[in-house]
Amino acid sequence: MLSNVMTSALRTTAALALLAGLSATAALAQETEGYWQGVQKNGTLRCGAAVAPPYIMRDPASGEYSGFFADLCREFADVLKVKPEFVDTTWDNIVAGLQAGKWDVSLALNRTPARAMAVQFSIPAMEYQISLAYNKENPKVPAGAASVADIDKADVTLAVMSGTAQDKAISAAVKNATILRLPGNDETRLAVVSRRADILVDASDTNQLFTQSNPDWAVALNPTPALAKQGVAFGLPHQLSASDVEVVNIFLEERVATGHVDALIKKAVDDVLKASK
Repeated sequence: MLSNVMTSALRTTAALALLAGLSATAALAQETEGYWQGVQKNGTLRCGAAVAPPYIMRDPASGEYSGFFADLCREFADVLKVKPEFVDTTWDNIVAGLQAGKWDVSLALNRTPARAMAVQFSIPAMEYQISLAYNKENPKVPAGAASVADIDKADVTLAVMSGTAQDKAISAAVKNATILRLPGNDETRLAVVSRRADILVDASDTNQLFTQSNPDWAVALNPTPALAKQGVAFGLPHQLSASDVEVVNIFLEERVATGHVDALIKKAVDDVLKASK
């Protein structure tokens, strides 16, 4: 009798061990499946997009996205053989939304140490620096201004998009000037055009579009020392494995090396200039 009980117990133990082994194998297979394989199963690459020409533009009538990072989103989706989906967001929420899993990648995100503690980054698609655009007739901006210190005065107002890398950079650099934080690209430009603000703080290539659209009065300077020089990249979920990040890096590496990204940037700049005429 005792022998039968022991035999039954051993069989039960063996069966449980087998089940545990199968469960562990299944769990391991699930864990080793890459993030992009999950995206492929879902059939959609969700790209978090905050407007900042020429990186990201959005047609208010059609809702269609353009700009060179929108193009890169579509091209990466094509590599994965899935559909791209743009998720509208703001610069204040573009990191938090990625952390919360609301989209798979954030577009045109500046690589900063603070952001790198919350999300991962691909290699840069391009390099970025901040410039200051203003009306050359504005008496508050001294002739020959070359640094932030030259315009950091109590009667000067600086317009910047809230939550952006340029917001954080200028906030750390000024002590006397007033910072006017606004939600979007159009609002900051309108503030300078209407003289509600004296200076527009933005990416140098974005400010170049602004000065080219207003050649009679708008000028820009790249301050010395530089406010910021950073790479602009895909923001990626923090939990991605090194091999998942490498997938994006290889995708970008080839397009940067062949000049394809430069061609996309030129096309986006030309589109913005045509639309402003």
